[in-house]
Amino acid sequence: MFVRNLFRLDLKHLILLLAFSTAALTLVNGLFASYQVQRQLLIEQALSSNHAYASKLADVTTHFLLNAQQTLAYNARMLSSKLDSPEARHEVTERLMRQSGSFSSVAIIDPSGRILNISPDTLPVLGEQLTDSSTALALDEQRPMISDPFISPAGNLLVLISHPIFSPAGEYQGYLAGSLYLKERNILSNILGKHFYEDGSYIYVVDQKKRLIYHPKRERVGEQVLVNPVIDAVVAGEQGMSRVINSKGVDMLAGYAPIPAAGWGVVAQRPVKATLTTLNQQMWRVISNTLPVVLVTLILILWLSRLIASPLRKLAESAQSLDHEDTLKRIHSVRSWYFESDSLKQAMLTGVNLVHRQLGRLQDAAARDPLTGLGNRRSLESAIALHHSRNTPFSVLAVDVDHFKAINDTYGHDVGDQVLKALAERMSNCFRKDDLICRAGGEEFIIILPGSSLDSAWVLAERLRQEVETNAIAPLDQLHISIGLAEWPLQADDPYEVLKYADKALYRAKQNGRNRCELHQSE
Repeated sequence: MFVRNLFRLDLKHLILLLAFSTAALTLVNGLFASYQVQRQLLIEQALSSNHAYASKLADVTTHFLLNAQQTLAYNARMLSSKLDSPEARHEVTERLMRQSGSFSSVAIIDPSGRILNISPDTLPVLGEQLTDSSTALALDEQRPMISDPFISPAGNLLVLISHPIFSPAGEYQGYLAGSLYLKERNILSNILGKHFYEDGSYIYVVDQKKRLIYHPKRERVGEQVLVNPVIDAVVAGEQGMSRVINSKGVDMLAGYAPIPAAGWGVVAQRPVKATLTTLNQQMWRVISNTLPVVLVTLILILWLSRLIASPLRKLAESAQSLDHEDTLKRIHSVRSWYFESDSLKQAMLTGVNLVHRQLGRLQDAAARDPLTGLGNRRSLESAIALHHSRNTPFSVLAVDVDHFKAINDTYGHDVGDQVLKALAERMSNCFRKDDLICRAGGEEFIIILPGSSLDSAWVLAERLRQEVETNAIAPLDQLHISIGLAEWPLQADDPYEVLKYADKALYRAKQNGRNRCELHQSE
């Protein structure tokens, strides 16, 4: 006995042992927390970096556009007194193409929208009349403009940077324009293309109508992107940074800045996956180095947990079935090797003995109506389930006291209760020992007659009705009952449906004058 008690630990020491074992779990939690912090820092740094990129490129693009407009303004002034000279027009367009390198083409447009000169002169559009909305707007506004993207007569998707030409007398003579072919290499792609990275980062530019006017994938230039909160913000003139799912479903870290001179917006973005790749690789290396220790710790915790929980689990399982006959045997077989579980085991053994003694009395009481001593709904359901499982046919009598409310109103509820108890005793004397009589509620009773056909059930029902009618129950001069009958499985596959059929037959007995029996009529 001494040796047995020596090796029986108390729960406090086991909890301390388990707490030390969870140090490995603390390490895992630390690694996770560290990963989350570093992950958030990387995301914030990437967002900040992309915002800085976008702001810088917006400034560079703005500077380019302003320089281009200034160049066009200078040459427009030079043309103001020489516009009628073909040589002067040719000289200006050629010089702009050769010297600036900013434009894909340079053209001079007269007030009617006709192309007077164009460089390079290989474009087959000289003398053509321009009818697009951008040309019409530039002619109407007569001010420096940067157009929306449109398709030129030569079939190029382009943006037009224009400056009006006025004569020395102030007469409007058309405009001088430099174009950027958006789907071909241009000065804008040269500026922005330097910032494209192989890890999925890239820059794109959108106009006020949310169309891509620059994108590393040229086939996407001209595409309109309607569902993107970053584009919504930048075309509204806002700048900032945001995590966003782009139009292709990729999780991106985007920085954005507007280009006020043109109403455009620059977006620099990098995939979240690419941003976190290095961190993920580092964390996997850390995990792989600590994994052996963690595994040993987890195995130790698992072993200790099972060792501690095993007796408690078995006792808990036994506690869920205290009414079973073999519960005492199963509790005795539990190996309670530490103090607390052994104390619980002894208490359960004592309690189970008490439970078994009380259970019989409780089960009997739970299945009986407290007023009449008859069965209740629980016993009714148990009987139906038993007959159904054994495939035993039965008939059902639904019995109801006629005008019972008048009895209560006239004599009081105490007399009503006495009538019900006397009726219950009379019914018990009229039926067999195997028949089940239940009080369904109020003044209604259900009688289950196993193995009885409707014919034999009818005889018993009539005998009960006449017995109640001819033998008064004090203080009443006379008492009547109505009865509805149905049979299973003759009239229904579901045994519970037969209860409803008997109830319907009872209702019909009430409608037909009370103090009578009625059979359920199958439809």
